[in-house]
Amino acid sequence: MSGFFWLTAYLVVIFAPLFFMLVRPIPSGRDFVTELSIALGFVGLTQMAVQFVLIARFKRVTAPYGIDLILQYHKQIAVVAILLILAHPVLLMIQQPWRLELLNPLRGNWASRFALLSVLCLLLLWGLSAFRKQIRMNYEAWRLSHLFLSVLALVSAQIHVALAGLYTNTWWKHALWIAMSAFFVGVVVWLRLIKPAQQRRQPWRVTAVRPERGETHTLALEPVGHSGFRFHPGQFAWIKVDASPYTIDEHPYSFSSSSERGGQLEFGIKELGDFSANIKNVPVGATAYVDGPHGAFSIDRYPATGYFFFAGGVGITPFMSFLHTMADRGDPRPVLLFYAGKTWEALTYREEIERLRELLDLEVVYVLEEPPEDWEPPKPRVRALGAGTYVLEPPEEAHKIEEGFVTADILRRRLPQESIHREAFICGPAPFMDAVRDALLEVGVDAEHIHMEQFDLV
Repeated sequence: MSGFFWLTAYLVVIFAPLFFMLVRPIPSGRDFVTELSIALGFVGLTQMAVQFVLIARFKRVTAPYGIDLILQYHKQIAVVAILLILAHPVLLMIQQPWRLELLNPLRGNWASRFALLSVLCLLLLWGLSAFRKQIRMNYEAWRLSHLFLSVLALVSAQIHVALAGLYTNTWWKHALWIAMSAFFVGVVVWLRLIKPAQQRRQPWRVTAVRPERGETHTLALEPVGHSGFRFHPGQFAWIKVDASPYTIDEHPYSFSSSSERGGQLEFGIKELGDFSANIKNVPVGATAYVDGPHGAFSIDRYPATGYFFFAGGVGITPFMSFLHTMADRGDPRPVLLFYAGKTWEALTYREEIERLRELLDLEVVYVLEEPPEDWEPPKPRVRALGAGTYVLEPPEEAHKIEEGFVTADILRRRLPQESIHREAFICGPAPFMDAVRDALLEVGVDAEHIHMEQFDLV
């Protein structure tokens, strides 16, 4: 019901400008193409404004869907909003070619100049977001430019609407449009100023930075002057370490610790980007700020009689939170973990997983691109039943290892033949998750029982 409510509210806000356009007084003598172009412009502009709410991390809004899904939608719908906004001037210029002169800021009016500025900001914003990694733009620089360009684009567009004045030609329409714009800009103020002020009153302290296999470190935090917070296993948080709470330099990481110990947080961080590559240099005692918990990737949201976990590389992190939590709860449900990696030596948390096998009904299948040199594919055992009758039995394996990648063939060999219901969770690089999902569908697992964590949030 909560998800339905927020979806309905979202659609109402998006299409509200169209209803305002129909309230008298309205311009007369306009052709259909002109009216269509203005309608598309209004919807696109409102869509762009709502983006500020989508990225504001309001837990009540994101809880029904998971913030990872919300941010993926934010990336995709932003392109739609830009296309709708671009359709507005394009249709006008097709209908009235003389408007092409307005592309020259020296020959246009102030309404057209602010419209041009808004469009240029949007195109630059999209370009930097789409090709940030290709041009090797620093993450913090990108976030600052993203914030600046988006606010400038929205403000410029609102000034354009006010100066054009065709559908804001009454005081109440004008006031309503300004109030809506002020609200969306206020969301930015709340996210960048008010929320950091709240975090400043609830700091955390770094208690350990432990090296793990696979160029990964465990960052451990404890609350300072407060009791911490509870989270669901598999969720994540944005972290600022050894910096001001107002810094733009924050990064999302999954909890690797048990949700039953919310006063002590642990995160698995692989050395990948600028911040993660220097995580090993963070001193014990440094101050940290945590914005969380977030996310809907959790076994608590999808109860079942058992689970299939599929981890690729550092995607093992949320599953460690699953397993630690189940161990603390004394959870008896069966779990089959497929852990994919490049080599045996690089498998993060390998020893901890083996320890947890003693506490849980946990079976692990390691899928390695490069298995150990002394490894041989397991062969079924043959047992004689007498009178010339033999039966094939599963091989005895110290560690269940498969070579290559997770495929439907591996699943057919390893998935148990049982009647109990299990939910499947997948986390890892995008190609890994897509391949595992397709393999699960191929072997007959229903899509509604497959859950994926889109952890590449930037």
